[in-house]
Amino acid sequence: MRKSNFKSAFIIAIFAIFALVLAACSDSGNDETDEGANDSAETEEQADDSAEAATVEITDAHGTVTVPVNPKNVVALDNRTFETLSDWGIELSAAPKDVMPADLPYVADESVQNIGNHREPNLEVIAAVDPEVVIVGQRFASYYEDIKELVPNAAVIDLNIDVSEEAATPGENLVNGFKDSTFALGQIFDKNEEAEQLVADFDQAIEEAQSAYNGTDTVMSVIVSGGDIAFSAPHSGRVWGPLYDIFEWTPALEIDQASADHEGDDISVEAIAQTDPDWIFVLDRDAAVSSSTDAVPAQDVIDNSPALQNTTAVSEEQLVYAPADTYTNESIQTFIKLFEDLANTLAE
Repeated sequence: MRKSNFKSAFIIAIFAIFALVLAACSDSGNDETDEGANDSAETEEQADDSAEAATVEITDAHGTVTVPVNPKNVVALDNRTFETLSDWGIELSAAPKDVMPADLPYVADESVQNIGNHREPNLEVIAAVDPEVVIVGQRFASYYEDIKELVPNAAVIDLNIDVSEEAATPGENLVNGFKDSTFALGQIFDKNEEAEQLVADFDQAIEEAQSAYNGTDTVMSVIVSGGDIAFSAPHSGRVWGPLYDIFEWTPALEIDQASADHEGDDISVEAIAQTDPDWIFVLDRDAAVSSSTDAVPAQDVIDNSPALQNTTAVSEEQLVYAPADTYTNESIQTFIKLFEDLANTLAE
């Protein structure tokens, strides 16, 4: 009897131990489940933090703007940014195709809505595409407030560069403006290395063009449009003017109250010829905008101008023509090419 009782007690003890082991395993499983749940929660929290961090602070012409990184819905209006965005493979929802270089991929891309031109833009197109980011500048800078009202949920950045008659340092403004806007675009579109390379190429092109100029030759800059030659004044303006400051060119002619647009000033060709410039730098406005076969190339206009034939610049063939699409493509790439051409020609 005692032996039977002992056997029963032994069996009960075994079951009790087995029950304890099962309970421990269950608790362990719960702990692992809890840890898994905690890990999942932490992952979600990190994802939320990452989403919140996917913005960058950009300083534009009006102050600081918070801009999403790698936005998928972008409107670009600034002629100084089109080529950079295209080179970086940035897709656009809308753009002013009427004032873009004809060979830019955005022009033929039917998925890119056309806003028209800066004189009569269809700003409602911007509202219709509901962009995350709108890049304003140059020709469209005056519409900044209108655009902000149209798309209040979008990050609107104004990359305009002040090279107007009122600017104290138009040359410095142009150089720093290109660098700042390129770095800003690099941050927005996660193209920092590409931005750094562009700015490095820009700096090198400036240095080489500065070194190539002898410091004494006189320079005359002109704009050719519709067969007419107009004087492009030193210091202010979107292309030639600021370069006098950057490269310290000696102007062949200076006038008061000069214009700062792409049309130039109404100075007679005879007056230009009387200054006998050593160099003539030319912007062919029609080359960028005219689809007419009747448009006369700027080089033909210069070559066939009787008044200019006896000038040093023409007789010595000391002329530099800005890239053909400069009027509609004021990108950093355009200016790098222009500076390289200046350096190569001035050094000959």
